[in-house]
Amino acid sequence: MSSKDLVKLKCTIIDAFPGAKFKAVVIENGHTINCIISGRIRKNNIAILKGDDVDVEVSPYDLSLGRIVYRY
Repeated sequence: MSSKDLVKLKCTIIDAFPGAKFKAVVIENGHTINCIISGRIRKNNIAILKGDDVDVEVSPYDLSLGRIVYRY
């Protein structure tokens, strides 16, 4: 799958779990997504907390799991 096939959503973090996993809610429709941190965010040691607005890339095949790619 190429990066063109991914869907980018604007979300808000509602819960943080151990192991750099998060639960986010999509701003437009209220759908909940389980998220992990992308490698670039992990490498640059960017902190993500509850209430942060983020961009999440989601596969069109599984809309319940995503990857956080940008923090506002």
